[in-house]
Amino acid sequence: MSGLHELSLHALSAGLAARRFSPVDVVDACLARIAALEPRLHAFVEIYADDARLAAEAADKAMRSGHGLGPLHGIPVALKDLVEVEGRITTAGSAVWRGRRSTFTATLAQRMIGAGMVVLGKTHTVEFAYGAWGTNEQMGTPWNPWDMDVARTPGGSSAGSAVAVAARMAPVAIGTDTGGSVRVPASWCGITGLKTTIGRISTHGVIPLSPTLDTPGPLARCVEDCAILLVLLQGGDPNDAITFSLAPSSPLADMRRGIKGLRLAALPDGERAGVDTEVLAAYDTSLAKLSELGADIAVLPSGRSLREAGDLVGKIISAESYAFHAGFIDRNDLPLDQAVRARIRAGAALSAKDYLDVLEDRKKAKAEFAARMAGFDAVLTPSTLTPAIPLDTVDQTRTPAISTRWVNYLDLCALSLPNGMTEGGLPTSLQIVCRGGDEALALRVGWALEQATDWHIRAPRLD
Repeated sequence: MSGLHELSLHALSAGLAARRFSPVDVVDACLARIAALEPRLHAFVEIYADDARLAAEAADKAMRSGHGLGPLHGIPVALKDLVEVEGRITTAGSAVWRGRRSTFTATLAQRMIGAGMVVLGKTHTVEFAYGAWGTNEQMGTPWNPWDMDVARTPGGSSAGSAVAVAARMAPVAIGTDTGGSVRVPASWCGITGLKTTIGRISTHGVIPLSPTLDTPGPLARCVEDCAILLVLLQGGDPNDAITFSLAPSSPLADMRRGIKGLRLAALPDGERAGVDTEVLAAYDTSLAKLSELGADIAVLPSGRSLREAGDLVGKIISAESYAFHAGFIDRNDLPLDQAVRARIRAGAALSAKDYLDVLEDRKKAKAEFAARMAGFDAVLTPSTLTPAIPLDTVDQTRTPAISTRWVNYLDLCALSLPNGMTEGGLPTSLQIVCRGGDEALALRVGWALEQATDWHIRAPRLD
């Protein structure tokens, strides 16, 4: 059936429930889209076409016989190539691991498969997930579908997942976010991404970059789809003890309540410096729209620069990723992405005292920011300072995750969603930051803005 690849997760769920189409129709539509676009977009490391069709046929038979597993049964999903799936290759974006086969399945993948979702395949990531540009020297860089003439940054590290969703090859995908790796690609690919609180979704079976900061999260075409996946993926996991520290979130219950009376913080003038003119204009337009919808907008009180946290996040990531990957990073004969090698190898120069000092500072910074945020429900920022830039202008010694890393450092949650387009036809994005554990509120604010605009239904022209 034509057009099924364009439908959101919740629209597919409703159509399947009404028997307007079958899981086979949906999966075939996604696989046809992949076949048409994948050679150019390079979103997938591996495509499970035959097994996806078998799973779709099984879902169809189960649903027709009254044995459906629920509203997500038969809906396709793509997984970032950090997520272990038993029997499948999991490379973490590294050519060194091209033949590495998983011996077990990650908890989050178990939950999706258990709900009947159909895994289409694994998507490309920056090597070992360390990089926000979305590039991969050895395995190849996904093509940002918003400019088919100029190769632009797709955002990383969840580059392939974002490209797959933006190009309508999959309705939803899974990414991970350690310093912005869900939100940066969501921003540059014109889709919606949720950075969850540490402990909200189990990381068991997700190859680590920085255990202190790693957070899995959904990439989707709208806020509601992120909320649906959050409900599915959250919850206690005996293999990841921190998942028992958060009470369950119920985002769908309050998502449509509106935002009248909420108090939202805008960036202080000093934090606006360096933001692209068109990105800043879209940001200010979003603030005005949220004010029209009933929110009270005020400037965040002054305090420590949010951008300062970025360098400290980098130290944590480098130290912890070096501890995990030193055996590869220190072997100069292995085919590694040299930019990633340099980032991880920086962790070898960090002393134990320096590392512990950063963790201690993080505690203080969290307390300081909690005081600044008193009286506010959320903080609003651009997701990225610029639209996607040409790949040949990327400076690998710098990071584009300037607007996002502080959220990880302070253990908050955040939603990124489309909020405009540049004159050149590239998407811009708004970031809604809430206290740790308050994903439901971020989704509520995002849904209100989404319903008042049409940016989330814009799609790149690829046909």
